[in-house]
Amino acid sequence: MSRGAQRSTRQLTDQQLAQQNQLISQSNQQGTQDRSLLLPTIQSLLTSSGYTPAEQSAITQQSMGAANTAFDALRERAANRAAATNDTAAAPELTAQLGREQAQTLASQAQQNQIAFANQRTKDQLAGLNALGQTYGIDTNLLGHAMGVPAQLLGVRQRASSGSSTGGLGGLFGVGSSIASLFG
Repeated sequence: MSRGAQRSTRQLTDQQLAQQNQLISQSNQQGTQDRSLLLPTIQSLLTSSGYTPAEQSAITQQSMGAANTAFDALRERAANRAAATNDTAAAPELTAQLGREQAQTLASQAQQNQIAFANQRTKDQLAGLNALGQTYGIDTNLLGHAMGVPAQLLGVRQRASSGSSTGGLGGLFGVGSSIASLFG
């Protein structure tokens, strides 16, 4: 190859390299910009304390209200039956039984709510880890271990995100469908 051809080849190669470096630089700048916009949200998820007190209150009111409404309807039906048959002797026993069942139902619902509240924090942190991993290509299992999140939970969250999980939170915790819809 002649010196002129070599010089021309080097110039074309240098031009191509300069264009590629410029495109890489632009891409890096855009990536840095995108990450700077995402980081506050990711940080918020990583440090999440779960549902706010107002959200917890709304969830509790909705779930307890639904249970109370069902038992109020049962009490009214029992009172109507007693009035229709003029048999008020069984009413106190029936009312006491309904009260016991209502207390058990409300206690169970309160427990399910508390489990959901506690797990929301972990769910948010896992979402933050997932976003961080996707943003930077970081091994989320390693980060999870550093934060004390078991690897099994990371896998559950990943499957849930991809839609291959069955049941969601409602299936995991036995929460009724009306409550589960709040968490889906």
